[in-house]
Parts: sequence; structure tokens; C-alpha cells
Amino acid sequence: MPRQPSSVRQLAPLRIRGFRLLFLSTLGSSFGTLLAAIALAIDVKDRTNSGIWVGAVLVVEFLPSVAVGLTLGPLLDRLQRRALMVGADLVRVAVFCALPFASSAAEIVALAAVAGLATGFFRPAVYAGVPNLVPEELLPEANAVLQTIENVSWAAGPVLGGVLTAAAGPHAAYWINAGSFVLSAALVVQIPARQLQSVTALSRGHWTDLKDGFDAVLHSRPLLAVLLGWGIASLGAGGVSVSEVFMAKDTLHAGDFGYGLIYGAIGLGLVLGSWWSSWIVKRFGIAQTYGLALTMLALGFGVAAASVDVWMAAACCVFAGVGNGAAVVCNALLVQRGSPDALRGRALTFVMSATYGVMGISTVVAGVFVGVSGARWIWGGGAAVIGISAVVGYTLAREAAAAEVPVEA
Repeated sequence: MPRQPSSVRQLAPLRIRGFRLLFLSTLGSSFGTLLAAIALAIDVKDRTNSGIWVGAVLVVEFLPSVAVGLTLGPLLDRLQRRALMVGADLVRVAVFCALPFASSAAEIVALAAVAGLATGFFRPAVYAGVPNLVPEELLPEANAVLQTIENVSWAAGPVLGGVLTAAAGPHAAYWINAGSFVLSAALVVQIPARQLQSVTALSRGHWTDLKDGFDAVLHSRPLLAVLLGWGIASLGAGGVSVSEVFMAKDTLHAGDFGYGLIYGAIGLGLVLGSWWSSWIVKRFGIAQTYGLALTMLALGFGVAAASVDVWMAAACCVFAGVGNGAAVVCNALLVQRGSPDALRGRALTFVMSATYGVMGISTVVAGVFVGVSGARWIWGGGAAVIGISAVVGYTLAREAAAAEVPVEA
């Protein structure tokens, strides 16, 4: 019989010193980043009172990650991952130390883009290195712990950032974030480089290396499950995301409180889903868990589209968030188990960049139509698209041999 969920089992990877250092590094940098994200938006808004400039800040936080995955992914396999992570942290320290002295919105956006580029290297390097830090049997728990702390940061960081910026201005958030990256670099540098990377890939030329990463994704069922399954889900989720405020304020007439309630409900679901995902994977397998998680995401948003009030919508968003949190952990597991260490960095960045790009396109398109069709239709349509992703993701991930056994280099 499978063992019951256990907090002791969930936290078992933290007994390993290398993983514990990586966890603490992720904890500090995630909270600092999300705290500063709110400060950046407020700073630009106060300087310009322009939605275009605020949107630019939001876009450059993730757009560089797309560029890294499509053009620079091989660097995550050719270069030492620890050095990349420490370098990314130091670049972000410099950026947030410079931001208090920025004199215009353009300078703020440019500096935020540099920080986004550094994050585009740091985050894939973290998840590419995890399989080398923990034994295979603890890999689900390791990803669950990392994703849970990122989701807690996602839920709490913006709130703390808003409070701090209101009390002390955006510069205080910038300095705190710079300090978080100093701490992160100090922790990562203590991890032996060999524990983050079993082999440094030999280069056959940058563009050939890049093609090798694309081929690895296109010829691996676990990687295709993420590329297509999560890519389709991102198409639906992007529309839901951009229309959240319209659903709360215009459709359900719940005002700013309603928007905050829906936003927080999704965050709560994300934390719960990521925390228990490893136990569900161990009990039901990766394919069943992935299909179930995406189905929960679709059902949650689908029922929320027909909500009679904001409380019903919030309850549905918790349910959807649980599915979202579990699906993201499955994404990491599928990529980690479906690619060899020598290709894992570029495979991760390619999949991440593709799904980010799809979500960005979906966000723009849904933003155009939400005023015409209304938030309920956007949410309903998004749920239908995510339902398709559940079928695709489960179908591609269900081959146990491909999904559970790492590909040989």
C-alpha cells in the first residue's frame, strides 16, 4: 500500500546539504524578486501614469526568458551551472543597486530587462541541476518543495511589496532585493560544482547545439507532453489571467476586493497543489497526475465562468490553482526525467520559452476581445482549451518507460 502523505517525507530532500543550499537560495531570490516586481510597476506608474510603460515593465520580466530559450539555451549545458547561477545573481545585484538612481521610466525598463535576462538563466539552471543533487526516489519531493516555495513567494511577495512600497517607497524594495541576490549567490557558491552538473557538454557549434536541444524535445514523449500539453494549457490560461480583473469587477461586481480574492485564491491553490503533488505522483504515476491536474485546472475555470458571485468564483479558483500547482511540478519532472544531463539545460529553456511565448500571445489576444465578449466567455473558452491540453498531456505522458526512465545521452 502507498504510504500516506507525510511532511517528513516531503521535506526529506532538505536533509541533503547541496539541495538545502539551493532551496534557501531560491527562497531568498523568489521573495525578493516578487517583492520588487510590485515596486517596479508602482515606480513606473508614478513617474509616467502610463499603462504602456507599466505593461513594458511587466513584459520585460519574462520576455528575456523566451529569448534565452530560443537562442542561448546551449550555454546552460556548455558552461558550469553554478558559475551561471552565481553570475546571474551578481548581475541582478548590480541592477537593483542601480535602480534607485534611475532617472526615467526608460532606464527602469532597460534595467528590468537585464534582470529578466539574468533570471532567464538562473531558473532553468536550478531545475536542470536538481536531478544531480538528490537521488531519483526523492526527485518528486525536491521539485514539490521548490515549486511550493516559489508559489508561496508568488502569493505573499506582491502583498509585502505593496506594503513596503507604500510605507517606504520603491527604493527600499530595490535595496532589499539586491540583498536577497547577494545572499543567494553566497549560498550557491557553497554547492560543489560537480553536484549541479554531472557533465559539461562539448560544443558542436552554437547553432548545432541549439538544434540538438530542439531535437531532444521533439523526439521525447515526456518533453513533448510538456511542450504540447502545457503549451495548449498556456493558451487558455493566458486568457483567463488577463480577464481576472474584468471578471471580478465588471462581471461579478465585487470591486478591488473581489479581484484580490480571486488572485489570492489561485495563489492558495498553487501552494496546496505543488505541496501534495509528489505524493500524488508516487501513488498514481506521472501521466495520471498530469492529466488529472490539467483537468482540475480546466474544471475550476470552467465552473468559475458560470459563478453567481465572487465567493463561488474564488472557491473554483482554489480548485483550479491546485491543478495548476501539481501540473507545474509534473512539467519539471517530465523534462528532468526525459532528457540527459548534457541536454537538460537547453531542453528546459526551450520548453519554458515556448510556453511563455504562447501565454504572451494569448494574453494580448484575450485582452483585445475581453471588452467585446466579456470575461465569462473568455474564462469558458480558456477552460475548454485547457481541457484539450489535459487529453494531449495525458496521452503523451502515459508511456511509462519514456516518462519514468531518463533518456541516455
